[in-house]
Amino acid sequence: MGGAISLLAVNFIIAQIFTAAFLVIAAKSRSRRAALYCAGGFAVASLAAVFETIVPFTSFPRLFAISAFASVLAGFCLLRFGLGLFYRVPANWQMLVAFFLASVALDLAIYDLPRGTLQHAALYQLPFFVIQAWSASVVMRSERRSAADWILLWLLVLTSGYYLLKVYAAVAAGSGATAQDYVSSPFALISQALGAMLIVSTGLAMLGVMVKEIVDDAHARSEIDLLSGLYNRRGFTERVIPMFQLREGRLPGTLILADLDRFKLVNDSYGHHTGDEVIRRFARVLKDVMPNRAVAGRLGGEEFAVFLPSTDLEEARVVAHGMRAAMMSQRIDGLAEQARVTASFGVAAIAKGEPLEQAMQRADKALYAAKENGRNRVECAEVPQNVVNPTVPQWIGRP
Repeated sequence: MGGAISLLAVNFIIAQIFTAAFLVIAAKSRSRRAALYCAGGFAVASLAAVFETIVPFTSFPRLFAISAFASVLAGFCLLRFGLGLFYRVPANWQMLVAFFLASVALDLAIYDLPRGTLQHAALYQLPFFVIQAWSASVVMRSERRSAADWILLWLLVLTSGYYLLKVYAAVAAGSGATAQDYVSSPFALISQALGAMLIVSTGLAMLGVMVKEIVDDAHARSEIDLLSGLYNRRGFTERVIPMFQLREGRLPGTLILADLDRFKLVNDSYGHHTGDEVIRRFARVLKDVMPNRAVAGRLGGEEFAVFLPSTDLEEARVVAHGMRAAMMSQRIDGLAEQARVTASFGVAAIAKGEPLEQAMQRADKALYAAKENGRNRVECAEVPQNVVNPTVPQWIGRP
């Protein structure tokens, strides 16, 4: 009996640790409700260890045995609900409640059946198998496919299989003639030991997917310009460079650089709050006008960039003119009634093999020409006939 009770105590402590860990995750993650349900799941399931420890010493073993069954199952139902929220595959809570109540009723119905038989063991373990398989289906049905998600999926599948294995282990090892005999049976040692390993593995996997989400969100925030909502220079560059992969017969795409005209005058005349509103409005114009596959970023100050994949120079020029006209028509709060903010644009079609930095330099020259020629214009850069490979040394004076 002492070994099984010790393992029950270990499982209780482990569950409390995971409860605390998910509460910490809830404070940091955007999936706060999911983490709170997972914390609640471990907390409720941990009560089973308390109830099972009491069973051998109480005059009401049925009450505490059923309570142990119900607490574990309720904890698993809460975990299923939390995983559903996290993976955007929500559970119907009425269905979960109905499943829980039906399972507890089943446990009550089989309580007096002979223990250690295949019939009792199968009916007792069936609800646990179902809820774990149900949880595994959540991960399978979601669109998330990172390594952490796969690990969690297979651990949930393994856990559901573990409850099928317990059916045969209960018969082969013996689970005691009564509920009070359980903690002193060989099956209790096997069940609690394997259960502890699966609790730790699955709990760590669940924590892993939620911690990964926090890390991914932090990385994404580091690439977003908070004022405009567009990518910052780093985020823009990291997303555009992989899109330089050529499609056969087509140029990689076209780059548009844009700069708000006389933006310093806006800040000086109307204040930085109005200037910020101008930045936000121009970012909205870019997103509204650019094609779906395009990438937009704020490079700094009042300078913006848009990459149009698999788009030629003439198509990009039309898009830039649309952006220019849309910005010119904006009525922005904080400006005088008749005041309008305009923007200038430089457009450069990217040559095959041309690095991003070189294309940006050509687009910047076209943007400078638009500024010099009166602002509120679109100017296009010439496509270079030969692109120098920056990885090959070029020697001055060598023919």
